[in-house]
Amino acid sequence: MSLSRRQVTLAALAAVPLRPGGRKVRTLYIAGDSTAAQKYVPEAPETGWGMALPFFLRKGVKVANHAVNGRSSKSFVDEGRLDAILAAIRPGDFLLVQFAHNDEKTADPTRYTEPWTTYQDYLRMYIDGARGRGARPVLATPVERRRFDVDGNALPTHGDYPAAMRALAEQERVALLDIEALSLALWQRLGVEETKVYFNWTDTEQDNTHFNPPGAIAVARLVARELLRTRVLASREVVRLHEDIPTSWITWPEATDAPVL
Repeated sequence: MSLSRRQVTLAALAAVPLRPGGRKVRTLYIAGDSTAAQKYVPEAPETGWGMALPFFLRKGVKVANHAVNGRSSKSFVDEGRLDAILAAIRPGDFLLVQFAHNDEKTADPTRYTEPWTTYQDYLRMYIDGARGRGARPVLATPVERRRFDVDGNALPTHGDYPAAMRALAEQERVALLDIEALSLALWQRLGVEETKVYFNWTDTEQDNTHFNPPGAIAVARLVARELLRTRVLASREVVRLHEDIPTSWITWPEATDAPVL
């Protein structure tokens, strides 16, 4: 006897784990690059914003951070990483997608995508894949780098990629977290010197792309606020949006603990 689509969906929903009291536990999967990725002891104090996002979510929403250093929307798919997420994702879960930093690398054909064509084509794979499994896709424009002009104005660095993602989100009716615009405004408020505390500036490195713990926490707060604003999450699912988060909460596991993805 064949099952109807409704019966299949109901059966899948029944398989979602429950919290005590019968409430469903939902998972927010992150597909992205090094700005979001989990970092390990050799990389400290570099911190991906995905490491800090759980601080802003209640226990009914857990984070599965699949972001990986150096990946673009294309290479993430080509390496089978999207397939790995889609094999695990369940109805009611979320797939949060943030790419562009490495899509912009025109000299690398394994990663480069063109904003208005192949970039959007690959993003549609994430959207369609999530929807096909009863999960909700969420697009996040790429967090901005630390770059200022001589007058101290924070500069955008991602070309047409944020605009292409915004247009695709509207076309596909997908929730959009405009982290590019929000982070650019934040860097502008902080200014040239104070932003160094947020990026991976150390005695030996001046990195204007990746974050230290304060920056990861700040960007994760932007993501959580946008998840609430766009009604991807309800107010009961977020926490500490207006509280200070101690940087001591950030920890770096041993590299030997890294999952095989």
